[in-house]
Amino acid sequence: MNLIDAALNFALAAASVAMVLCAWRLLRGPETTDRLLALDTLYINTVALVILLGLRWRTDLLFEAALIVAMLGFVSTVALARYLSRGDVIE
Repeated sequence: MNLIDAALNFALAAASVAMVLCAWRLLRGPETTDRLLALDTLYINTVALVILLGLRWRTDLLFEAALIVAMLGFVSTVALARYLSRGDVIE
């Protein structure tokens, strides 16, 4: 096992632990804003995990999937934040 494989294993483990901690905050968050931030961070960790798996499996398809997840995560976070702050998404 070379250094790149060890670094990928460590990064995959760290991203997985971060996802578990974000999911815990999402479920147990005391306020709605905490849950919204946990959801946004969970999207970011999902993108990181998909990119790391793309590096591990040497496939370009997962990089496109990561881009789609990132775009959907951004749009949903903005929509949810607008709903929580104003009560509606579209004016």
